[in-house]
Amino acid sequence: MTTETQGGQRTEPAHRLGAASISQDLGFLLAKLHAAGSVLNNRALAAFDLKERSYSILILANTGLEPTQREMADFLSLDPSQIVALVDELEKRGLVVRAPGKQDRRAKTVTATPRGEKLLQEATEAAQRAEAEALRGLAADESAQLKALLQKALWGTEPGE
Repeated sequence: MTTETQGGQRTEPAHRLGAASISQDLGFLLAKLHAAGSVLNNRALAAFDLKERSYSILILANTGLEPTQREMADFLSLDPSQIVALVDELEKRGLVVRAPGKQDRRAKTVTATPRGEKLLQEATEAAQRAEAEALRGLAADESAQLKALLQKALWGTEPGE
């Protein structure tokens, strides 16, 4: 993984600190990879006036699962008020719509509009390029294995189970 200097020049990380015990800490490694990936994702998504969080909402709204705002908050580990603000912004742009839930009419489901679906397709290509950049040190099968292991650690299942 590379780091950036203020001038935008890319340099290899300082491996001198790699011997520190923190480099074996899973939380540190996940946080560091997430931070680096977030920079790349947000840069790629800026062309679509999106950031990681709004992009995540748009993905969930486009699943056909009609998630509620509460479900989105729980799934994304965000405060419900953050979800409301993100959905408000996407709704103002005509990318999603809210509707009363089928099970509980007080709960609001969020669904992508055709305009949101189109923007999501375009933004996904940019996000996939950013992900490839963040994981460029891994072979394709290693990247897939990393994702599968993380899903298993989070939910106890492998993809598709």
